[in-house]
Formats: sequence, structure tokens, C-alpha cells
Amino acid sequence: MLSTWYCMRKSKISAARRLALKTKLLKTATVMLEDEKEQKKLKRETTLRERVPPLQLSGLSLQDLQALCKELHQKIDVVDEERYDSEVKVAKNNKEIENLSQKVFDLKGKMKRPALKRVKISADAMLGALLGSKVKESVDFKANLKTVKKEEEKKEEVTDWRKNVEAMSGMEGRKKLFDAGQ
Repeated sequence: MLSTWYCMRKSKISAARRLALKTKLLKTATVMLEDEKEQKKLKRETTLRERVPPLQLSGLSLQDLQALCKELHQKIDVVDEERYDSEVKVAKNNKEIENLSQKVFDLKGKMKRPALKRVKISADAMLGALLGSKVKESVDFKANLKTVKKEEEKKEEVTDWRKNVEAMSGMEGRKKLFDAGQ
């Protein structure tokens, strides 16, 4: 009932006004994104200037350059260790979050399916509901069904049992039984 009331209610803002507001919002959002990018860039540059002083390579001897390289390698190793530790912590936290969300899902329980009611409707009414007024004539479903022919069971001819016993006696009868079995 609420949805029909909502659909029937007219918007208080005209379409032109709504469009103007959307364009203004998009313009301010793009300006804010550009400002945020500039702030991140400036922050990164200042952080790099603080952490990494400029190198003074002019006037250094070979031994001083080798010592500087060793010092830089040690700093790189320390940074790599910190990066690895932080990656392991992040992976551990992600795994823990996944486990906790799985536990929450299990605690909520499985969704129960509602009991469905059987609806009795004719084929014509169903087609009318699905296809609308396109189908005006009734459809004969049985005419389109595939016909299957049943094989008739093999019936043994009933004869006099005495003749059968006499025919099966002796070696010829056993040979007939053996040939029939193959």
C-alpha cells in the first residue's frame, strides 16, 4: 500500500532543477577528488623528503661509496622486513575476519523455506497468465507428446507337457536345452 502511495505522489522538484542539482553535485565531487589527489601527492613528497635525504655523492672516495652502499642495503633490508611483517599481519587479520563472518553466518542459521501452497490452475489459464492475450485458442498438449510403443512380452506356446518331456529326454533333448541357453 505504501509503494502505491509513493508511486502516485508527484515529485516536488522539477526535472530541470533535478538535473541542475545533479550536475552541480558531480562538479563539486570532481573538484574534491582532484584536491584529495593533490593532498596525497604533497603528503607523499614531504614524507619521502623526511625519510630519504638527498645523496651527496660528489667528492666521495671509493671506500666511502662502498660504505654508503652497505648502509643503504641495510636500510633496504630493514624496510623489507617491516613490509613482510605488515603483509603477514594483514593476511592474518583478513583470515580472522573471514572466520568471524563465517561464524556469524552459522549463528544466524539457515534460511527456512516457506511452505508453498499448491495452486490448481488449468493449462489455458496458465498460458493466459504467462503470455497475456496472445494465446486465444486452447492448446492441445497431448497432441505434441511423443508416443512410445511397448514391446509385447514373449509368450511361450502352451503345448501338451507330455510331448515336451518326451522331446527333451535323451541326448537330443539335452542338446536342445544347451542350444537354447546360448
